Amino acid sequence: MFLHNASGQDKTPDFQRRRYWQTPAVRHLAWLCCAPSLVNCGPAFCIADYLPEDTMERLLTLDRNPEPLLVHLENGTSRRLGHYFERLYHYALASILDWPVLLRNTPVRDSSGRTLGELDFVVRNPSSGQLAHIEVAVKFYLGYVDGSETIWFGPNAHDRLDLKTRRMIDHQCRMTERAETRVMLGTHELESPITPAMALPGNLFYPAFGPRASAPGWTHAHHERGYWIRHSDLRRVDFSAWTHLQKPHWLGSYQASHAPNADLTKAALDAVIETNRPRLFAKLEARPDGQGYQEAGRYFVVPETWPTPPTT
Repeated sequence: MFLHNASGQDKTPDFQRRRYWQTPAVRHLAWLCCAPSLVNCGPAFCIADYLPEDTMERLLTLDRNPEPLLVHLENGTSRRLGHYFERLYHYALASILDWPVLLRNTPVRDSSGRTLGELDFVVRNPSSGQLAHIEVAVKFYLGYVDGSETIWFGPNAHDRLDLKTRRMIDHQCRMTERAETRVMLGTHELESPITPAMALPGNLFYPAFGPRASAPGWTHAHHERGYWIRHSDLRRVDFSAWTHLQKPHWLGSYQASHAPNADLTKAALDAVIETNRPRLFAKLEARPDGQGYQEAGRYFVVPETWPTPPTT
C-alpha cells in the first residue's frame, strides 16, 4: 500500500539530537523527519518511512547553507506555529523526500462558492507514481484526569485530542471523496484514486502530580511526551535548569548555546499567573560533546484555573 514502507520496518531515526544544529529551522526540520505521529489510527503517515538514505547529509548541507530553507519559511505572512509547521512540512516533502507537491492549501467549494474545506497537500510518490492527499497538523495536549476519565486538552483548553483526531479522519481526510473535490482536481488534471493520509506529530503531556493519566489505545506507543504542572506545585520541583520555550521552538528537542537564564525563567513562570495562560519550558543539560545544551525534558506550567479556558 502507499502508506507503508515496503520493508515493514519501524524506521525512527533521530537526526535531531545526534548533533548540535547551528540553524534552529534545520533542527526543526530534522525533528519533523523523524517525529512519530501522536495517533496510530486512520490513515496515519510518517515521513520517516520514506526518507532517502542520504537524509543526514542533506540536513548537514542545509545547516551549513540554510538560505533555501529560510527563504521557503519566510514565504508566508502568518507567524502562527501551525502555518510555520505547514511550510516546514512542504519543504520536507519537496526537498527531502523529493516528492512533487502538486497542490497546497487548495480550497474545495460548492457550486455557490461556499468553501467546504481545503486540501493541505496533494503529492505524488515518484517511486510508485501514486497520488496522496496529506492532511497535517502539529499538536500539544495535556492529560487532565476527571474521575476515571482522562481528557486530553490543548494548552488553551479549546482543543481536544479526540475531537481533532476524529475531524481529521472523518472530515479532512475524506475531502477527496466529495464530488466537488473531484471536479476541482479535474481542473488541475489530477486523476483518481488519491490515497488519504494524515500526519499528526507533537507531544502528550502527563500530569507530574496527582492521578495518573492514561492515553487512548489509539495513540502511538512511542509518541513524544512531557509533563504538566500547576503553578502552585512548582515548589515541589527543581526548575533551576529550565528555560522558557517560545514558538516555533515547541517543535522537537530544544538546543541552546548557553545555560538557562534564571531571571528570565522566573519571569516566564510568574507570567503564567499574570496572564492566566500555560507556558512551555524545557529542562536543559550539557551535551556530552561539549557543544552547548540540549533538552532533557519538557514541562507545561498551567494556572490554577486550567483547564478552564481564559476569557480573552
